[in-house]
Amino acid sequence: MWTSERSRRLNAGEPGAELGVVTLGGDPAGVSLGGERRWLTVYSPGGYSWRPAAGERVLVLKAGAEGESPCVLGEPQRDQSLRPGEVRLTGGGSSIHLGQDRLSLSGDLYINGQRLEDYVRKLMGA
Repeated sequence: MWTSERSRRLNAGEPGAELGVVTLGGDPAGVSLGGERRWLTVYSPGGYSWRPAAGERVLVLKAGAEGESPCVLGEPQRDQSLRPGEVRLTGGGSSIHLGQDRLSLSGDLYINGQRLEDYVRKLMGA
């Protein structure tokens, strides 16, 4: 009987996921979760690559039966100006905003390694 009672008790171990701060940017990353954890694989949606920078807050999932395989899933959203259905990709000083009625780009635009202005001049001269 005592074994069946023991199996009903909830395990009060570590949470399955928690927020941490990146200590070593890149992929794999180092994250402080009370103590530093290193060599955490970074996961992103398909077709999207991301390297967290030192100091960023990230969500760490503790995967595996005992939480032995932690990985970085993403960071908290900071942009409160997005409307439903909109998407913004930001990296450094550049961004792409897919709005409800338009596409906005900020930063320098390059096509095949050439700045857009130089590319257009080359096309116009041809």
